[in-house]
Amino acid sequence: MHQASAKGRSLDLGSTLKYLVSDGLLMQSDANGLAADRRNRQEALLHPLQYIASKQCSHAGNQRPLNIDALTQWLATKSKLALAHIDPLKINVPAVTAVMSFAYAQRYGILCIEVRPQELVVATMQPFDQSWIESLQQTSRKTVRTVVASPVDITKYTLEFYALAKSVFGAGSSASVGAGISNFEQLLEVGKLKDPNAQDQHIVNIVDWLLQYAFEQRASDIHLEPRRGKGKVRFRIDGVLHLVYELPDNVMTAMTSRLKILGRMDVAEKRRPQDGRIKTVAPNANEVELRLSTMPTAFGEKLVMRIFDPDVLLRNFTQLGLVAEDFARWQAMIDRANGIVLVTGPTGSGKTTTLYSTLKYLAAESVNVSTMEDPIEMVVDAFNQSQIQPAIEFDFASGIRTLMRQDPDIIMVGEIRDSETAEMAVQAALTGHLVLSTLHTNDAPTAISRLLDLGLPTHLLKATLNGVMAQRLVRTLCIACRKEVAPDPEAWAELTRPFTVPMAKVIYQPGGCLECRNTGYAGRQGVYEIMPLSSALLSAISADTDIQQIRQAAVKQGMKPLRLAGAEKVAEGITSIEEVMRVTPELGR
Repeated sequence: MHQASAKGRSLDLGSTLKYLVSDGLLMQSDANGLAADRRNRQEALLHPLQYIASKQCSHAGNQRPLNIDALTQWLATKSKLALAHIDPLKINVPAVTAVMSFAYAQRYGILCIEVRPQELVVATMQPFDQSWIESLQQTSRKTVRTVVASPVDITKYTLEFYALAKSVFGAGSSASVGAGISNFEQLLEVGKLKDPNAQDQHIVNIVDWLLQYAFEQRASDIHLEPRRGKGKVRFRIDGVLHLVYELPDNVMTAMTSRLKILGRMDVAEKRRPQDGRIKTVAPNANEVELRLSTMPTAFGEKLVMRIFDPDVLLRNFTQLGLVAEDFARWQAMIDRANGIVLVTGPTGSGKTTTLYSTLKYLAAESVNVSTMEDPIEMVVDAFNQSQIQPAIEFDFASGIRTLMRQDPDIIMVGEIRDSETAEMAVQAALTGHLVLSTLHTNDAPTAISRLLDLGLPTHLLKATLNGVMAQRLVRTLCIACRKEVAPDPEAWAELTRPFTVPMAKVIYQPGGCLECRNTGYAGRQGVYEIMPLSSALLSAISADTDIQQIRQAAVKQGMKPLRLAGAEKVAEGITSIEEVMRVTPELGR
């Protein structure tokens, strides 16, 4: 390797193949074939590792293909440098793109991935070419530490980061900096402010990047948050918010205007909240809907976009985590011809996904499934969907009244918010319809007191309520890096208190790897507290019902409280004790 490590020497295909053969990763016959096959210009432009990986050659001695990850790991070991995985969510794009020009980065196959007070961390795909290090150290006045990263990642993110930085700079320089008329601290300077045009190509590019990036990162929500002199972009991934980018405040304002235009909202109105929606296509060709919501804040309009991906909203019950006994109890509640079935939980607990998946399961040519939503979160061909319009007095109650004249079999009501909606849902159930809806309560037994508080008579509640399911979403452990550990008796007792539950022999803790961005978690799954209304429970319901008595009766009938349901997921190796404790309420709260 001495020749390749000479200063300024780039790794070419010939030397790469030679070293792979000598290190026992590639057979000589395969190396000869790869050298002979590289004919067209496009392949000649590829980095040697990219070209070799594209040919899917087998690792010498076994059948595993030499993919780009294995080859990058080999290159890091060969060059005696650390291997780095570029996580775009952890990159400070303005800082790293300011270190060197795009042309300089492309010329040497490098990308700065971290800027520290005294040091730059630079990822390279040519670890034996060190000709650039000295000049970069002089211009930056920092020491340079090189690491090896995948040439695919370096190429991709160099293009993305510098294109984004160029668009942000172009948009920011097109107008004086200012947060707009909504910024309480800038009112005296209103006459001097001018925001970039929402249709400016730089702004269009930034918004397009934002949406594509959100889809790639599996974000469920995008937050555009104005702050003093700047704006923050954050993504919610697996229930946790991540800071993605900080923008000049005038660029944030223009981005918000651009998204409001796309969502058919009033761009000029910034004093009151607005709602809108955008329909677009994700990179995987799925049609994705985004629900937009704006709210005036101290520093300008805050915009939140919720992403409704059909891959997420329309899942089967196994993917939701509703299996075995839980699924049997849920199925018994929804397979009845009439009655009310409720799903409860806070915002973001997966209630809508559960209802959509349930309606998809129930929908058939022989039944009429109709919904009343606020708003329609995703358009589904399998059933008839309507959106309430409070401005013209078309609310949930009047919507249900109209639906009952539309010959429905199954009605889904987005949410029971008031006594009139509750009464109409009961009337629909009494006249032979199955009604599915949601409530905002902490657990399943509390739904009964909530309905009584809304003024429902006890006898009607007993006659119509089939059952209630409370749910939460827990992050699932990354299969690639979860660590097997012996459970801590105190932690297990805290999780299952006041019940006595046999402790699992083995549980898993989050680890951290490239697959999960070192979080230890990848994806989410539901935990469920399912309470069918048995005769014993019905007899316990009265006008002065004690919820604690109902809860105890439900547990005797087989209901697993949310924490116990979570403990089962822990014992199965699906999630961790800490995650269940984080998202589920204490018993009785």
